[in-house]
Amino acid sequence: MSDATVSVKAVSADPTWWMPLVMGIVSVVFGILLLTNPAGTSIWVAWLVGLYWFVGGVMNLVMMVLDPTSWGWKLALGILGMVAGAIVISAMGDAPLLTTVGLASIYIWILGLQGIVYGVIQIVMAFQGAGWGVGILGVLSVLLGGLLMANPLAGAVILPWVFAVFAIAGGMGAIAIGFKFRSA
Repeated sequence: MSDATVSVKAVSADPTWWMPLVMGIVSVVFGILLLTNPAGTSIWVAWLVGLYWFVGGVMNLVMMVLDPTSWGWKLALGILGMVAGAIVISAMGDAPLLTTVGLASIYIWILGLQGIVYGVIQIVMAFQGAGWGVGILGVLSVLLGGLLMANPLAGAVILPWVFAVFAIAGGMGAIAIGFKFRSA
């Protein structure tokens, strides 16, 4: 009878409790690196983005050969990923800080555009009966998106510190979840 109890407990225990713990530790370390050395860490991240895009493009081409369904999309994504990755990697060799700021500025443009679109949708929803709270948030979202798009360089300079705060907070949360899973 005790063997059955032990096996039930072993099955119900989560053997991967350590994964959120490790991910949380890595996230906190990354956040601290961004706070203490934002330029160096951002350059390192830009190298990784270029490498990720290039390898992702190669993998899309491999998947196209292995599974020819939707081959046109896989071909387009493969070529786009490889070209984007090659551009970032080659630019990193010539001007790493400038390339890093350029990538961050593009990201800020995407966030600004997303904020404007999301805000317009919220404003339309407010006029359709979702309430004035949704409309006010929509207006704020449009203003913030416009502000980001008006000065993407300022947003790109601040971006490492914003990511650092989110990485540290998210990492601490993941560490807490890992310990909670272990104690369960």
